[in-house]
Amino acid sequence: MSLRESPFPNSFVEGLHAVSWGLILPCFWFLDRLIAVCMSTSLERTQRHEQECYLHPLKVFFGFILFLALFLVTAPLAFLGFLLWAPLQATRRPFSYHHEPPSRPAPAEEGERNLGFEAGANKATFGFATANLCLLPDGIARFNNLGHTQRRATAIGRSIVQGVNRPHIRIFVDSPSSCGTLSPSSSLLPGPSTTSTASYGATDPACQPPPQAHSDEDQADGAVPTTTPPKPSDSNYVVYVPCDDTEESSYSPTPVINTNHNSNQQDRKGHRNPPRALRTQGVAQRGQAGPDDVPWEVSSLFPANVDILCLEEVFDKRAAVKLTNTLGPLFNHILYDVGVYACQPPGSCSSFKFFNSGLFLASRYPVLEAQYHCFPNARGEDALAAKGLLSAKVLVGQNQKEKKLVGYFNCTHLHAPEGEGEIRCEQLNMLTKWIQEFQVTNSKPDEVVVFDVLSGDFNFDNCSPDDSLEQKHSLFEEYRDPCRAGPGQEKPWVIGTLLEQPTLYHEDVRTPENLQRTLEREELRKQYLSSPVALEGCPMVYPELGQPWVGRRIDYILYRESSVSKHCRTEIEEFTFVTQLAGLTDHIPVGLRLNVFLDSDTAQSE
Repeated sequence: MSLRESPFPNSFVEGLHAVSWGLILPCFWFLDRLIAVCMSTSLERTQRHEQECYLHPLKVFFGFILFLALFLVTAPLAFLGFLLWAPLQATRRPFSYHHEPPSRPAPAEEGERNLGFEAGANKATFGFATANLCLLPDGIARFNNLGHTQRRATAIGRSIVQGVNRPHIRIFVDSPSSCGTLSPSSSLLPGPSTTSTASYGATDPACQPPPQAHSDEDQADGAVPTTTPPKPSDSNYVVYVPCDDTEESSYSPTPVINTNHNSNQQDRKGHRNPPRALRTQGVAQRGQAGPDDVPWEVSSLFPANVDILCLEEVFDKRAAVKLTNTLGPLFNHILYDVGVYACQPPGSCSSFKFFNSGLFLASRYPVLEAQYHCFPNARGEDALAAKGLLSAKVLVGQNQKEKKLVGYFNCTHLHAPEGEGEIRCEQLNMLTKWIQEFQVTNSKPDEVVVFDVLSGDFNFDNCSPDDSLEQKHSLFEEYRDPCRAGPGQEKPWVIGTLLEQPTLYHEDVRTPENLQRTLEREELRKQYLSSPVALEGCPMVYPELGQPWVGRRIDYILYRESSVSKHCRTEIEEFTFVTQLAGLTDHIPVGLRLNVFLDSDTAQSE
């Protein structure tokens, strides 16, 4: 059953809501501009200093007077609109649904990637990504050193489309210690960036193949085991790049079939035990790879072929519409304006929600069911927003036995202030309860569950002593965190995802390529990533002797295997730290690709 697009039960109520919001919007906009004219980002201050502009105080003074007057003039209309708007929230479903038919049929190669079970194969691949965008009203966003919310929303949408809608290229690099960065996400992408004046490309010429490697014939040999060069629609192919400055070697790509069983490639003749896919990207290796290691990279582009995208802090309604219009042709099913407003619970005055949850879910797959829950225990400024959990059940496909293949995806944004771990622990308890109830209520016996993913901004990390309560929560016994070695201990390759707001526009982190290079160097990361939070009154030594400097990782993508079909097995294909939104948000997006295998002896019967 398809979801209806409007969050209101009928067109009459929807019309009343449009009228009420039309009365409120002018006053709201003038208040937003009043705040924005008084707040400048560090980038704007730097630009004024470079241009030697001394008229800014006059602009602030007259702008303040103008917008204050307009705010006061429109306040009575806004009050009337509010009296009509507030009661209507009791009839509103807590999300809007946007469905856009595909603009063109998906290429056969792309369809095979995720419909493997339907085609009779025993493997399918699913991509997920999450990002906190800080798309608050412009005046409030400036407190986080981020301005121009509408322009940022447009740029973010275009950046995501550029990164996601491209071939998925895998690169193996021999002798990584002798090479600089060579990112598969950037080095083979044709054309310039839409958000930067520079093209995305490899940063070290030592890792570039000789000129003859760029011929169509050689590219075909390195991409797929056929004489036909890969088309832009091909979703996956592998390129081998020998890189050793101790001896001269010619570029000789070896045809391979793209697979995540990279250990099988280690015995291939002519290669000196290439590392697991993407392990050579970014931070230098620390020790030998173990069986639980995760293929990973720092990428200047979003992962290719993301299937489900979870965004947080999309609070501004106009920004949400811009994102929906930009992402709609690629992600045909979008849930936005998620959350509740006004008095919650309805009829009470215990908590008034000025903002929605900020959650935004974009999916390539049809959404069969969706449910939202609001956290009832928020405090302080966080209580003004309806933070909570959005759970969705998506239809992935159908196998040969006509059983539906479904997946569960959950996104959330937890309580933010530091030192309030008890509140976040209560919210984690609610998450596990609500997710379980949603899956029990919406599960059907003729369905095969192929993935169960939880993502979002948890607002705590796995290295701060101040977050020790959350780090030990039982949620991490149910869901697996690919970056986590244990409570309070990250894996050596992990990178923090929270940027220091005062330095967002420094040259080292202002562009995707520069931020990528910065994250790959531990001594630079310390300057631009948020440091762990110590317990009050307790000195902290970080990192411990022999451990890497990670920083605060508060953006998570977790997955669970206990709730999927008993015949399914999950394997991580890659984990990605994304720098494409440099200068557009204060968080580093992360991506996860999962391979789901169905037991070969049950592939046909399941």
